[in-house]
Amino acid sequence: MIYKRNRLLYLVMIIIVIILGLGSRKLANVLPAFLNIYLGDALWALMIFIGFGFVFKESGTKTVALIGISFCYLIELSQLYHANWIDNIRKTTLGGLVLGYVFSWSDLLGYAIGTSVGVIIDILWRVIQRRREEKPSEVS
Repeated sequence: MIYKRNRLLYLVMIIIVIILGLGSRKLANVLPAFLNIYLGDALWALMIFIGFGFVFKESGTKTVALIGISFCYLIELSQLYHANWIDNIRKTTLGGLVLGYVFSWSDLLGYAIGTSVGVIIDILWRVIQRRREEKPSEVS
């Protein structure tokens, strides 16, 4: 049986993660420092994972995770490149949120954490869906 992700559910999850990510930036001064190091990057990677799950709704969790974390790592590596044209894009709000500014090794760990959370959510959701399908319907 091919598992198909519910795009509406994934869209809602993307919106929730974006709100959490933007909120984490606003609350950075009240969150513990160890959480601030990874939270934004983990939420960004989670959003990317969910986004690729939305786009590739019939792909396996492992495939979506590999595409998502590869995308995150490539974006992070792109931060080693500085030319006027890309730095001008990074100066915009959206460009800065998507491309980032400065390469950081700790970001790679944050991406792994966020992708792992996405994998766990995806697997748990599949288990829940499978149990619903296998449960015999009760006749009243």
